[in-house]
Amino acid sequence: VQLQASGGGLVQAGSSLRLSCAASGRTFSRLHMGWFRQAPGKEREFVSGIAWNGGNTSYSDFVKGRFTISRYNVENTAYLQMNRLKPEDTAVYYCAADDKSWFLGRDSYAYDYWGQGTQVTVSS
Repeated sequence: VQLQASGGGLVQAGSSLRLSCAASGRTFSRLHMGWFRQAPGKEREFVSGIAWNGGNTSYSDFVKGRFTISRYNVENTAYLQMNRLKPEDTAVYYCAADDKSWFLGRDSYAYDYWGQGTQVTVSS
C-alpha cells in the first residue's frame, strides 16, 4: 500500500485545513485508515481513525468537536477536516493504513503502512 498525504500548510489560529490521504496498491475499502501526528520533541500520537467501511470513527480527546475524519472509497482517499486550529495542533501529520485488524485501532503498531507526512503549522 502506498499512501500520499497532502493538504498541510501554515495557517493562523482559528483557521481550517483539510488533509487528504490518497492510497494505492491495495483495495482501499479493506483498509482501516488513521491519522497520527508528531510535534517536535514529542512522540507520535493518534489523532483520528475510520474503519474500512466508514461505519466507525475514533478521535483523540484533544481534537473531538474540531476535526472530522471521512473517506471516499470510490476515490481511494481519506480526509481529515481540521477546524478551529490551535497552535498546539502544529505537527507533522501522517496517514496510515491497517489491513490486518478486525477492529479500528488507535495504536500506531496496528498500522503497517504510512504516508510521508504533511506539515501543519498554526500560528497564534
